[in-house]
Amino acid sequence: MNSEFVISLAEKGIYTILIVCGPLLLLALAVGLIVSIFQATTQIQEQTLAFVPKIVAVFLGIVFFGPWMLSRILTFTHDILANLHHYVG
Repeated sequence: MNSEFVISLAEKGIYTILIVCGPLLLLALAVGLIVSIFQATTQIQEQTLAFVPKIVAVFLGIVFFGPWMLSRILTFTHDILANLHHYVG
């Protein structure tokens, strides 16, 4: 196992993390932006108001994107476990 192999494996892991977490992060960002625009226009400066819509949006995102996220994680895990003999030894 050389350094290029380790870097390639780490790159695949980081890419998988970004792809799996990306939709939920973008959803939370969009909802947070909408809530902050609403707060700015109505001059409601309650800081806890932003958390509830974000949490609800992320939970709905998990329900909607959950099967796809799980299949991506399982594919990555299966690839690692199937090629375990390359990593150890």
